[in-house]
Amino acid sequence: MYENLAIMAVFVFIYSAVAGGIEKKPMSGPIIFMAFGVLAGPMVLGLMESDITADMLRSFAELSLALVLFTDAANADIATLKRSRGLPERMLFIGLPITIVLGFLVGLLFFPGMPLLQVALLAVMLAPTDAALGKGIFANPKVPVRIREALNVESGLNDGICVPILYLFLALAVSTESQTGPVSLALTLLAREIGIGLAVGLGATALGVVVLKLSIKRRWVLENWMPVPVVALAFACYAVAQTLEGSGFIACFVGGLLFDTMFKSGKHQVLEAAEGMGNTMALITWVIFGFALVGQVLAAFSWTIVIYSLLSLTIIRVLPVYLSLAGTGESVYGKLFMGWFGPRGLASIVFIIMVWEKDLPGGMTMGVTVVCTVILSVIAHGLTANPMAKLFGRLKIK
Repeated sequence: MYENLAIMAVFVFIYSAVAGGIEKKPMSGPIIFMAFGVLAGPMVLGLMESDITADMLRSFAELSLALVLFTDAANADIATLKRSRGLPERMLFIGLPITIVLGFLVGLLFFPGMPLLQVALLAVMLAPTDAALGKGIFANPKVPVRIREALNVESGLNDGICVPILYLFLALAVSTESQTGPVSLALTLLAREIGIGLAVGLGATALGVVVLKLSIKRRWVLENWMPVPVVALAFACYAVAQTLEGSGFIACFVGGLLFDTMFKSGKHQVLEAAEGMGNTMALITWVIFGFALVGQVLAAFSWTIVIYSLLSLTIIRVLPVYLSLAGTGESVYGKLFMGWFGPRGLASIVFIIMVWEKDLPGGMTMGVTVVCTVILSVIAHGLTANPMAKLFGRLKIK
């Protein structure tokens, strides 16, 4: 354990010292961290011990996603939505459903032997996007502000929207395969998970914000402790909901939305450090992902899986986004740009781990497809973020 920790800490230190230079190149943190996990793992150099397991990946990825869900939702400023011509609303409420339906229809063609609910699960797992994989575009002034804001808001909210949909299909799939209970029981359990998640997220966040605002008003919170409350609140929402057999992810998502509503003044000051911690945890997740999964599933790739993964990153994502933005006055390149930058990452990893636990028929095919899509996305979106952002300047699109 200590050897793994030492290697990881040294690597994170080195990367953090040169991150500014790296992120200006056609490269991204997730590419480097995932590649490091593969290289340091038993399949290549064997620098790290093999006691890093899928369970460790699940724990770290779930906590990372919980924090990211909370902070992304808390940053979803309504004023931002109004400034961006309704672009994120269109992508979320028109583009996202079409993406799931199209992913399902294409999945029926590529995986004819897979049960319908499992194909639907695959489509949902590959629908949410991860802004961290295209981080270069958010700091690039050549990309119009409305497009940066639209992509940032969309990626921050679509994984939260996909969570209850995933739970629905997962509950139906489990009840269909199990002999222990009817579909109605599965839906009852689903309602309980969502209900508890909503109650915990709203209750814990409301109480937390009231206490935090009072403490700030009376200057009880020291400056060096300012980063702690949001991180603790996000983890509390997640852990309490899970303990009560609810959905911790839904708790974090609705908690973040409520935080945005209740905590307006000075919000970004208390969120900034939490976002940084979430990003750091996500990068470490990429190391564990590369170590524990990538090297082990490469041999299971097939042309069917690779082609579906490529379609998931292109037509299945780009076409729905392009259609959803019709009539907005956005340029053709702007629509294609927003369609292309739908990278798959942390949420898809967590979702497939959740599905794998249920041991459903077709689970291995679903898992390998998700891993393949994420690997291709990490590479493709990481390498194209800066070059495609610069093209806005050449095309003089504002």
